[in-house]
Amino acid sequence: MAQQLADKRDLDFVIWEQFDNEGILAHENFEAFNRKTCDMILNEARKIAIKEVLPTMGEGDQVGLIYKDGVVNVPECFHAPFELLKEGEWGNLIVPVDMGGQGAPNFIGAAVAEYITAANFALNGYLTMGNGTANMIQLYGTEEQKRKYVKKLTASEWGGTMLLTESNAGSDVGALESSAVKNADGTYTLTGNKIFITNGEHDLCENIIHPVLARIEGAPAGTRGISIFIVPKYFVNDDGSLGDRNDIWCTGIEHKHGITASATCSMTMGARGKCIGYLLGQENQGMKIMFHMMNGARMHTGFQGLVNASASYVMAVNYARERIQMRELGQPHDASPVAIINHPDVRRNLLWMKSYVSGMRSFFQYMEYQHTRSTLAATEEERTLANGIYELLTPVLKSYFANRGYEVCVQAMQVFGGAGYTKDYLVEQYVRDAKIASIYEGTCGIQAMDLLGRKMGMQGGKVFMTFLSAIQNTITEAKAIDGLTDLAARADKMLNKFIEVAQAITKNAVSEHFKTAFAHSLPYLDVMGDTIMAWMLLWRAVTASRQLAGNPKKKDIAFYDGQIKTAEFFIRTLTPGSIGRMEGIIDQSSAAMDIADEGFGSL
Repeated sequence: MAQQLADKRDLDFVIWEQFDNEGILAHENFEAFNRKTCDMILNEARKIAIKEVLPTMGEGDQVGLIYKDGVVNVPECFHAPFELLKEGEWGNLIVPVDMGGQGAPNFIGAAVAEYITAANFALNGYLTMGNGTANMIQLYGTEEQKRKYVKKLTASEWGGTMLLTESNAGSDVGALESSAVKNADGTYTLTGNKIFITNGEHDLCENIIHPVLARIEGAPAGTRGISIFIVPKYFVNDDGSLGDRNDIWCTGIEHKHGITASATCSMTMGARGKCIGYLLGQENQGMKIMFHMMNGARMHTGFQGLVNASASYVMAVNYARERIQMRELGQPHDASPVAIINHPDVRRNLLWMKSYVSGMRSFFQYMEYQHTRSTLAATEEERTLANGIYELLTPVLKSYFANRGYEVCVQAMQVFGGAGYTKDYLVEQYVRDAKIASIYEGTCGIQAMDLLGRKMGMQGGKVFMTFLSAIQNTITEAKAIDGLTDLAARADKMLNKFIEVAQAITKNAVSEHFKTAFAHSLPYLDVMGDTIMAWMLLWRAVTASRQLAGNPKKKDIAFYDGQIKTAEFFIRTLTPGSIGRMEGIIDQSSAAMDIADEGFGSL
């Protein structure tokens, strides 16, 4: 049977061979899991995603949402699979047991999510978004708040959101105008309007818990004076039952380019003067608390780029094997037409897509590995360093996956030709759905500024140097393997050039020319992503070469050889262009800053 949504064999390769996650399963935290149970979980997730969830993706996109009188109805076809996923506890697979989850390791959670998210991103969002809300409450809430909200959220019985953005406060969060006034009973009365709120209102859950950023009356201006509040749609009684309706309402939904079945809401608080919120954590700690959710949200947004790319790629491969068109190049004019996978440009395009999908999948699993080590590594030093690498690379993953994932979807449509531009194939929807990832949860430009301005110097530069050393270690391993020495040398050349770029741009960022440096920050993030792709693909080639040397099963030989050929394609074909872009960054042209506003064109 043709692969759908994600390549199961490739997922197995990454989690069991490249990262050898059986070592993670040996930790006492995961005593309920072994390789067999993880395989069973992944196989069942694949089956449910393909048979139950995927059929709702196109229909949900066509039907869309219905908004009337403050109520949002999702497509009717979402209800049955949502209940199936909720009852099967697919939404809380990696949530800790003490929060009501199953406590599975991150690596299997990510693999499972590849299937379910690719099958219907919007539906999966309704299922899982409450976990981020629950995590903030678990970390910063009172015992009463934890008891009331956490397990209901992680069980997907209640939905969760994040009310951050306002019409005049998008990337500049400190400009928000929502306000809070403390009441005699310790609660707060909130007033304000929020926009672009994912899942702010819908009919899949009986209650929705809104974390809301607002400024307490008299608090300092800017981000220093922001607090965060728990604002439930329905108040929760001491016995866990639902009470009266709170004064928070959906005033409309956005009609979007993509993810049309995901409710993006405008919300108003205090329209009737009685919106009550409960302080989460301490006053003026809102930004600190929110960033615990934001880092996860940015990872999930990057992940969206991966899953859209993965699903689009396997669709393109399947179509290329089935679509008969034109004779094979070099054959007589009267030769029979062949499947388009035989045509050179189609093969190049498919391998281009495969290289990015493969590299992104490995990079995401690498990040999950670092996240796991940040809590389970043996020493505090190891845990701190792992967390540092996770934080350093989060903006790279978010932005790079968003852009490359979208580009893979576009190229998959190209394989389908004119048919791909119609709604007859889901590849058209994947293109539209993928675009948002480069915009929300912090645009790519914001991620680049975060990388250059905050992340590069973490722990006095130790984190960045550790990251570079990890790449060098893989290159050193590859140099010792017959057949990989040339690729290793080319990867070494790229790494050295990247180090030169990093030194140049960070030096400029702390000089009087800092604006010029930041004008080059996104190209810098992109070449850092290219360097990581080359690393991940070379790492795959090292792993595959060792497996080929060990007398593998006949059916695996082509798969392992495919890993080496994919690394060869990327490193020999695509990295030279990246090295050229690095030269442009080192040159540090100030043209973007020097040009007059009028120079951009007519007013």
